[in-house]
Amino acid sequence: MDLLIVVAALVFLMFVAYRGYSVILFAPVAALGAVFFTDPALVAPMFTSVFMKKMVGFVADYFPVFMLGAVFGKVIEISGFSKSIVAAVIKVVGRERAMLSIVLVCLVLTYGGVSLFVVVFAVYPFAAEMFRQSGIPKRLIPGTIALGAFTVTMDALPGSPQIQNIIPTTFFNTNTWAAPWLGLIGAVFILSTGMAYLQWLRRRAAAAGEGYGSDLKNEPEPYEAETLPNPWIALSPLVVVGVMNRVFTDLIPKFYGKTHEFVLTEGAKPIVTEVSKVTAIWAVEAALVLGILTVIALAWKPVTTRFADASKAAIAGSLLAAMNTASEYGFGGVIAALPGFMLIADALKTIPNPLINLAISVSALAGITGSASGGMSIALAAMADTFITNANAANIPMDVLHRVASMASGGMDTLPHNGAVITLLAVAGLTHKQSYKDIFAITLIKTAAVFVVIGVYYATGIV
Repeated sequence: MDLLIVVAALVFLMFVAYRGYSVILFAPVAALGAVFFTDPALVAPMFTSVFMKKMVGFVADYFPVFMLGAVFGKVIEISGFSKSIVAAVIKVVGRERAMLSIVLVCLVLTYGGVSLFVVVFAVYPFAAEMFRQSGIPKRLIPGTIALGAFTVTMDALPGSPQIQNIIPTTFFNTNTWAAPWLGLIGAVFILSTGMAYLQWLRRRAAAAGEGYGSDLKNEPEPYEAETLPNPWIALSPLVVVGVMNRVFTDLIPKFYGKTHEFVLTEGAKPIVTEVSKVTAIWAVEAALVLGILTVIALAWKPVTTRFADASKAAIAGSLLAAMNTASEYGFGGVIAALPGFMLIADALKTIPNPLINLAISVSALAGITGSASGGMSIALAAMADTFITNANAANIPMDVLHRVASMASGGMDTLPHNGAVITLLAVAGLTHKQSYKDIFAITLIKTAAVFVVIGVYYATGIV
């Protein structure tokens, strides 16, 4: 019965998300419904002490990233920089390669350390302009951005600075460059298969006479200037964000140390900050501020004349995106505390093959919680010792465990209730019904890639 309660809560939340209902409303309904059928007396305590604390904690940590990312994307849009870059890319690679161009831009940004949530806000104006000029249906934008931002640079490519590639280092005593060849093989499989799928969709839409679409929401505002900015100037804010994110990531720990404390008033208790846990967040926020200032400096007149209204729209969008994701985070926290979830975790431990066990466990828990990092953290915290023992018995290197765990976390995490999926659709002004099926296809490709990598390892021994 406990297991059915967890499954029912998950299915319910995926259903309402797909039908277009607000996850901010229904995530607590789904979570507390599961609590009610487990132990009605725990509904109020779980809501206050688990759901709300997880939700508010997420907002406290990440809302500035959402807000600054949205503002950065908006000033890139109203400055005309997005249209300039789109025009330049189309000129170089051709209109028929618009999808490939967007995927490549997402790859560069995320591999440079920019948060995938920030990439969604920053790249959407480029994608919308490019798809409009190329006559590609707007409904294909989410799947295209998902392939570029939510896949190989998140967990497959060696050296990725994304959190999904960092978490396994704590458990397996590895580094972010673990199993480089397996990661590259998985990346090639995902990108080649994903691009083949997207191009098939584009050709099918073209054959049916389907264009960009009309009566659409959240469309980037048109840039009215007759002369577009120089594309190299337009690219410079993106370079600033990517480079300065890396620079701040190195400088912040050196300046503050691992922890920092200060006293507001004499005799008061010191306020301690664990700098190591917030370095990545501070670095992204600082880089985005510099990116915004760079756009303003380079396009003063077009930005300042429209900044008031544009910033209001950006902040409103970031509030919705952040709250959607925070509600999902609260849902995952509640579900992970229920007995039914523990049954799932225990059942996964019985899978005999170490790598298959690891892949299924991490992917399943990522799907249930709607979070790649959350699902992987829960799986490794509960079962890492078992994975390591079984791997040592089978002479499997820890680097292979790292890469399989990392890639598996980005498998079934992008189910309909995933925060990044909801954010992407909200930013693009599209619904699950319009665009989720393409994101789900990418999800299946990502999941299959993990088992391709496992098969390659067993067949060749390559790491």
